[in-house]
Amino acid sequence: MTCPACRLPVHTQFASPGLVGPIVEGGLDPADDPGWADSGADSPAEYARWAGHLCGVTCLRMALGAGAPPLFALRDGALKYGAYTEDTEGAIRGLVYAPFAEYVREVHGLEATVHRHLSTDEIVALLDEGRTVMASVHYGIRHPERPAPGRGGHLVLVTSRTPDGNGVHFHNPSGTTATTRAAELPLTDFERFFAGRGVSLAGDTRQGPQTGADPGA
Repeated sequence: MTCPACRLPVHTQFASPGLVGPIVEGGLDPADDPGWADSGADSPAEYARWAGHLCGVTCLRMALGAGAPPLFALRDGALKYGAYTEDTEGAIRGLVYAPFAEYVREVHGLEATVHRHLSTDEIVALLDEGRTVMASVHYGIRHPERPAPGRGGHLVLVTSRTPDGNGVHFHNPSGTTATTRAAELPLTDFERFFAGRGVSLAGDTRQGPQTGADPGA
């Protein structure tokens, strides 16, 4: 699926978009996703262990446009740079912004800037400069009609502003429906879920790459 407003593909961090809801809200084991191999994972077990952590590289995959590598190939690259880490007990940590930005610049040729303090007005300004913004939000943003449970912990790709400047279009890797995967919200609603940090990307994000959860560190 491609978003008409920005011409960037819409991807989910789980291989089967129709199963995102059952996985994230219905308790379905990701290992039961029949599309797991399309992600590039080596096994259903690896896919199930990692997919819930890969909102950040899913955003990158969308920003890279047509011809982007499979999700787990991007995961492997991010791991090499330290953008994801695993502790001695196997717990997965990340996305860590600074090494992620280095990975994006060096491997994929996009300009990547870490914003540890970012307002919604600054997001709009970055969009007007032609950048996309990976913004840290609460995953509850898929239900904007409900009170925000918190801020941060999940990444979405903000792709453009609305013509009146009062809202933004964004792609949500854990959106459960077409309208929450390629979504639009007024800034006042977006801000309720937004943690005030992120990573902005610039470069040719529509022609593919030049080569082959969220602490905000």
